[in-house]
Amino acid sequence: MRWMLFTLIFAASVASADRIKDLTSVAGVRSNQLIGYGLVVGLNGTGDGGDVPFTGQSLRSILGRLGVNVDGVISDFDVAGVQANNINADNVAAVMITATLPPFAKPGQTIDINVSTIGSAESLRGGTLVMTRLRGIDGEVYAIAQGALTATGVEVNAAGDEITIGVPTAGRIPNGATVERMIDSPFNRSEHVVLNVNSGDFTTAKEIVDKINQVFGDGTANALDGVSVAVRAPADPNQRVAFLSLVENLDVVPGDPSAKVVVNSRTGTVVISRNVRVTAAAVTHGPITVTVSATNEVSQANPFAEGGETVEFQNADVDIEEPANKMFLFQPGVDLREIVDAVNQTGATPSSLVAILEALKSSGSLRAELVVI
Repeated sequence: MRWMLFTLIFAASVASADRIKDLTSVAGVRSNQLIGYGLVVGLNGTGDGGDVPFTGQSLRSILGRLGVNVDGVISDFDVAGVQANNINADNVAAVMITATLPPFAKPGQTIDINVSTIGSAESLRGGTLVMTRLRGIDGEVYAIAQGALTATGVEVNAAGDEITIGVPTAGRIPNGATVERMIDSPFNRSEHVVLNVNSGDFTTAKEIVDKINQVFGDGTANALDGVSVAVRAPADPNQRVAFLSLVENLDVVPGDPSAKVVVNSRTGTVVISRNVRVTAAAVTHGPITVTVSATNEVSQANPFAEGGETVEFQNADVDIEEPANKMFLFQPGVDLREIVDAVNQTGATPSSLVAILEALKSSGSLRAELVVI
């Protein structure tokens, strides 16, 4: 595996300010997930067919609500796509629909939806979603979905060969659902507006409180804990929106994140934050290489040996190599740049750096959280 090393090194004297909008989110102002079950019709023979019984049942139920007497057809032969015991569903696929309802969405607005097969359909390309109810976690209907799908995946079969590009069994419908119900929000009812810090940090919460009180007066904001900040806001909705617009655009210098070393074992990426420190430690790193080579040989008997036989045997050579790597010393409180420089001087690779950091963490010398993902 080839390892890549990314190090984040910033000057200690440089501190950048971020908007409160980018550091926090307003409590109660959140999106909600919607889900629904429906049918996609109009497929070119790539639907569920007769392999998925609930697809036929669902289609039968829809046709029944539309006034089509499906049960009245008793012929054993296919009549307009309807059979005596089942429905021809080669052009129909059962699907699950998911969507995200944004905060403050009003009836009549449209949202995007995702459509995915749950049966044996091979592709949704060219299909149309039949009217489907989208429900929330409480079981109430919040949106109605319908429309032509956009499926980017393509599957081609020819002469026994098959090529698939993308995922043809999943698609999207931009603006494919219409909001029918508004989700109640406590935004205009509460006396305070609570700002939740995205990355919980006491220093960041304190800086936000100090900045808001500095601009709007003492007592306007109070920290509830290391994550939440309560802000007194006007009761009038129009004034409350204008007030929060001013608050979210204030610049705040957030607190430095905790020291972390993040190692991605799948991609070989190592990220070290600038706050990483190491106490006094002596380190040497050098793998021992053991090489075993085997050769098959044959022993011939002497020409005049009585009863001599040819014998096969195997010889093995064992070679051990250990590079003479130098030991380097970490002084107390060294920072990231000194760590990387010391490792690079020994010719160690990024994978060696990972091994060194793991050993330092085990010994208690690494003053940082080691995260392996």
